[in-house]
Amino acid sequence: MKKIAVLTSGGDAPGMNAAVRAVVRKAIYHNIEVYGVYQGYQGLINDDIHLLELGSVGDTIQRGGTFLYSARCPEFKDKNVRAKGIENLKKRGIEGLVVIGGDGSYRGAQRISEECQEIQTIGIPGTIDNDINGTDFTIGFDTALNTIIESVDKIRDTASSHARTFIIEVMGRDCGDLALWSGLAVGAESIILPETDYNIQDIAEKIQHGIDRGKKHSIIIVAEGCMSGNQCAEELTKYINVDARVSVLGHIQRGGSPTGVDRVLASRLGGYAMELLMNGETAKGVGIKDNHLTATDFDNIFNAAQDKKINQRMLELTKELSI
Repeated sequence: MKKIAVLTSGGDAPGMNAAVRAVVRKAIYHNIEVYGVYQGYQGLINDDIHLLELGSVGDTIQRGGTFLYSARCPEFKDKNVRAKGIENLKKRGIEGLVVIGGDGSYRGAQRISEECQEIQTIGIPGTIDNDINGTDFTIGFDTALNTIIESVDKIRDTASSHARTFIIEVMGRDCGDLALWSGLAVGAESIILPETDYNIQDIAEKIQHGIDRGKKHSIIIVAEGCMSGNQCAEELTKYINVDARVSVLGHIQRGGSPTGVDRVLASRLGGYAMELLMNGETAKGVGIKDNHLTATDFDNIFNAAQDKKINQRMLELTKELSI
């Protein structure tokens, strides 16, 4: 292998730059040319592809976001559009493509590997949602988790001062990991997840029980894939008379300098992605399981029967600790 390309696609996640850096530097170490595709799959179509040097990724490991930029590109689902992007890679002699992103990004990489045998593709899981099969953790999850914790810790000060119930809406799409992990970390009274059944009346009674024993404030974490914070507040006040306020953390969760955990994870996954390409592997997503690097076929990653499940033991623990 003489030439590879790397792109970031979909929603940005802290640690993406660290992953790109690892891909670029490991490739150059092994005398492989690296091209950066700017603006994700849109840049692949538009031929926004440029040679990267060692200095191109200097001073990036600590930066949030992605210096390659990212974009949604629904038109990449069209085979004729993909053919244009593939041709832009082939005319440069590029033999491997590393795609950093989530489920949609992986699907684009899979199509490229199916439609062009000359180009190997490897996916790196970059999304704060932690919703990719084949890995325990995705790049950006730990940073987003710590952002939520820091925000809720500050909100708790106000909740305590004014004796209020605060409902915190967090991201995660259809995956409740951010809500579950942050809820346990901040000592939330209730956590509402899309993967589990919930009863607002039960949550209201739990809060009332706390008030009856002298508790002055409560924190409820709600995952966006389940309901909005405002919907939760409306439902809650049907059963209990509390001063409920809503905070939607929004895109602040996707920004910021990556934590040490995310920098190390991104570097390990980026380096491993290059190892797979150099060994002739294709159509796989890298990941980490029980602290061991793994590679999973895209077909298995997309297998709904193997979708990641919520950690039931953690969920039960949150209930036991929030009485």
